[in-house]
Amino acid sequence: MEFNLIIEKGEDGYLIAEVVELPGCHTQAKTMNDLIIRIKEAISLYLETSEKKGIRSNFVRIQKIEV
Repeated sequence: MEFNLIIEKGEDGYLIAEVVELPGCHTQAKTMNDLIIRIKEAISLYLETSEKKGIRSNFVRIQKIEV
């Protein structure tokens, strides 16, 4: 499965990743390598839990616009 991530740098210098398609699925780490490891684990746990609870994502798409 493939997912879209939003990755930002917090004020404290930590990298923060959020999975667009999975509301509430996010994590943080000091390095990009650690962030990717942690977000993969978070996704796995999210999917495992959501299957048990019957949770489905309402994600439609990402849209880029120019202003």
